[in-house]
Amino acid sequence: MPSLKEIKGRIASVNSTRKITSAMKMVASSKLHHAQVAIQNMLPYESLLEHILKSFLAAEADSQTIYDQVRPVKRVAIVVFSSNSSLCGGFNANIIKLMTHAVDEYSRVIGRENIEVYPVGRKVYEKAQKMGLNVQGEFSALADKPSVQPCIDMAMELGEKFAKGEIDKVELIYHHFKSAGSQVLTRKNFLPIDIEEELQADHERDLTSVVATKESQEYLKNRGERQESRSEKDDVKPLNDNFIVEPDMDTVLSLLIPKLAHLMLYTALLDSNASEHAARMVAMQTATDNADELLRELNLQYNKSRQQAITSELLDIVGGSVNN
Repeated sequence: MPSLKEIKGRIASVNSTRKITSAMKMVASSKLHHAQVAIQNMLPYESLLEHILKSFLAAEADSQTIYDQVRPVKRVAIVVFSSNSSLCGGFNANIIKLMTHAVDEYSRVIGRENIEVYPVGRKVYEKAQKMGLNVQGEFSALADKPSVQPCIDMAMELGEKFAKGEIDKVELIYHHFKSAGSQVLTRKNFLPIDIEEELQADHERDLTSVVATKESQEYLKNRGERQESRSEKDDVKPLNDNFIVEPDMDTVLSLLIPKLAHLMLYTALLDSNASEHAARMVAMQTATDNADELLRELNLQYNKSRQQAITSELLDIVGGSVNN
């Protein structure tokens, strides 16, 4: 049995660790709130662009641009979103695992030398370097401070390569933020853009709370009825019945679809950023709860050992007085 001094030292150590995890949990909660605000500020633009594209597609179903043309895949680019730091549960491990799976899947078909990786986040960048992948730059700064312009630059670079035929397909790998208690690992096509699939994607997010409780996790399990009622209301309705597009529909779509590509990349970045903070908040909350439980056990053990020591001393005193 450990001595009282050892138990007391262990209590002090666990208590210090608990203070750290509790502080990190509060910092992550604050950052999550700012990330949710950023998503909320982006949603009106997303909704309006989606409505415009739905209207144009409803009017001209046969309109096509170079960005939605499917062709045989000979060279692939993968944009992977992770974090710069750890202590966020399985956030980075799940991303790296899915990236590795995607690389292995394409390697069997086109070879690893024909796979380009755009890593957003230091963790996935270091992993891609260790795997010997064809890394196209380092974008770790975006993981800490999401910004629109770098996303536009990356989307333009990918779009130019796709238009020139240097790459035939682009995929995004990231965590889609559902709520503070749920982040869904997502693998989605970026180019060629499947407009109908993108417009039908699940954009449902809980941006009202930074508390990961059982109730917030049940929120996702009970959303089926809301999705059905929403799908009934989301029928395609043109902006008006007799709108005029100049100079022509294909030219307008050739401008709108790149904007949709920029938005997809920026949305994935915001989702990944919010998911990172949510995962870290949950991990630190779990660590704090575990520390509380461990402190209760150590205090109980300390009190038992202390009581046993006092009892032993009393028995020694009583035994000595009887002998005298």
